[in-house]
Amino acid sequence: MSLEAENIDLKDQFQEVIQSEDVLHIREFLNNQNISDVADLIYEFPEYEVQIIGHLSIHRASSTFKILDVPTQKRIIQELPAFKTAELLNDLSADDRTSFLEELPSEVVKELIKTLDPEERKITLSLLGYPEGSVGRLMTPDYIAVQKDWTVSEVIDHIREVGKDSETIDVIYVVDDKGAFIDDIRIREIILANPEKEIKDVIDNRYIALNVNDDQEAASEAFKMNNRVALPVLDNSNILLGIVTIDDVLWITQEESAEDITKIGGTEALDEPYLEIPLLKLFKKRVVWLVVLFLSEMLTATAMGYFEDEIAKAVVLALFVPLIISSGGNSGSQASTLIIQAMALGEITITDWWRVIRRELVSGMLLGAVLGIIGFTRVVLWNQIFHTYGEHSFLIASTVGFSLVGVVLWGTLAGSMLPIVLKKFGADPATSSAPFVATLVDVTGLVIYFSVAFVIMRGILL
Repeated sequence: MSLEAENIDLKDQFQEVIQSEDVLHIREFLNNQNISDVADLIYEFPEYEVQIIGHLSIHRASSTFKILDVPTQKRIIQELPAFKTAELLNDLSADDRTSFLEELPSEVVKELIKTLDPEERKITLSLLGYPEGSVGRLMTPDYIAVQKDWTVSEVIDHIREVGKDSETIDVIYVVDDKGAFIDDIRIREIILANPEKEIKDVIDNRYIALNVNDDQEAASEAFKMNNRVALPVLDNSNILLGIVTIDDVLWITQEESAEDITKIGGTEALDEPYLEIPLLKLFKKRVVWLVVLFLSEMLTATAMGYFEDEIAKAVVLALFVPLIISSGGNSGSQASTLIIQAMALGEITITDWWRVIRRELVSGMLLGAVLGIIGFTRVVLWNQIFHTYGEHSFLIASTVGFSLVGVVLWGTLAGSMLPIVLKKFGADPATSSAPFVATLVDVTGLVIYFSVAFVIMRGILL
C-alpha cells in the first residue's frame, strides 16, 4: 500500500474512532500511532486538535506538541484545560518549552509560567533570557492582579477566589487590561476602604518597582530602603511579569554572604553543604587558590634573596622578618575585610575611594605607631635583660619600630584599596581575600623593612 493510501486509511480510521466517542478506544488508537502521523491528523482535523492532544499520554502529547508549528501550538494551549496545560508544559524539555514561550506575549508567558513546577519554573526563567544574578531569576508569577475600575468589594471577592494560589496577599497589584502595571496597594488599605469605592480612587500611584534585568543586589537594596514584603517586577514595556518577595531576597543575601565568606577565606564558593560535597570537588575548589597563593609567596623568597647581603651582615635582621610581614598582612587583611563588608552593605561605593584613603591613612599611621612603639620597646627591654641584640640594639629597635609603621600603613592602604579597584574593573571584591592581601603585603613588607634597615644602619651594620 502506498504512503498516500496509508494516510487516507489512517484518516478514515480516525474519523470512525473519534465519532464513536469511546474514550478508551480513542486513546488506544492515538497512542498506537507514530508521532508524525498524529501531527498530520492535527493538521488535517484542526477541529479535533485539542481532543487529540488531550487523549494522548502526556509523554506522547509533549512529543507531538513540540513538532507542531507555532500557530497550532498557540491554539492548543489556549483551548486546553488548565491541568492539561500544566502537565504538557512540565513534560516538555526545557529548550522546547522555552522556544515556545519565547513566541508568546509577556502577559501570556507569565500566566503559563504559573503552571510549571518550581524547579521547571526556575529553569524556564533562566532560559528565557534573564541574566544570571538578575531579578528575573528571583521573581514568581504567583500574585494577585486586579483592574483599577474594580470596586473594593469585587477585589475582596477575587482575593478569596484566587488568594490560596498566590505567593502573598499582603500586596495587591493593579494592572490595565493589557497587563501593564499601574500601582500596588496593601491589603490593609483595601480592607479599610469603602466596599463600593473603586480601586483607582484608593491607589496613590507611589510605588517601588524592579526591572526584570536589574541585578539582585538592586532588589536587596530596594527592600532594605523600603518597608515592603514584596515588589513588582516589570519588563521594559511596563508589563507586570511577577513579584519578588522578601524571603527570596533574604535567601539570596544569605547565599551571597556565604559565598563572600568562603572567598575571603581564600577558596572558591561551595555550591553544596560541606559534608555533602564530594571530596574531589572540595579539593578542586581549594587547590587553585592555594597554588596561586603559594606561587605568590615565592616572591617573598625572591625578595629575601635580593637582600641576602644585608642579612649576611646583620643576621639579627632575619629574626624580625616574621614579625614584620605578619603585622603588614594582618593589617591588610583587616582593612580588606572591613571594606568588603561595607561595600556589601552599600555603605561605600567606588566613588568613595578618596574618603577611604584619607581614613585609612590616619588609621594606618595610628595602628602602625602603636605596633611600632610596642616593637621598639620589646627589642630594647629584651636586650637589657638578655643582651640578645648586642651594642647596636637601639638601631635594631628603631629599624623594627619604623618598619612596623611603614608596613602597617602600606598593608592598611593596600587592603582597603584592592576591593575598590576590583569592583571598578567589574570583578568580585570578595576575591581580594585576606590570604591574597597578606601575600601581597608580605613581599612589599620585606622591601620596606630592609629599606628602612639600610637607611638606619648604613655604615654601621650594613
